Amino acid sequence: MRVVLLLVLVLVVLTVLLPLVRRPVARGARPPLAVTDELVKDPVCQTYVVRSRAVRGRGADGAYFCSEDCARRYVG
Repeated sequence: MRVVLLLVLVLVVLTVLLPLVRRPVARGARPPLAVTDELVKDPVCQTYVVRSRAVRGRGADGAYFCSEDCARRYVG
């Protein structure tokens, strides 16, 4: 009877402790987050804008602008 009680106790302890031990290992194994967007500098007003929200210039230099107004004022 003592052996059965001891086995049940060991089983309960293992089911509680193993997830706690495995959790930090799983968190450390995650790949680093990738940068999905970057900041670009408006050549007219010197403002930094997220590239996905910036206005693309019409010229061959491929400049990015914070607004249509800055894109119109750009002489490049």
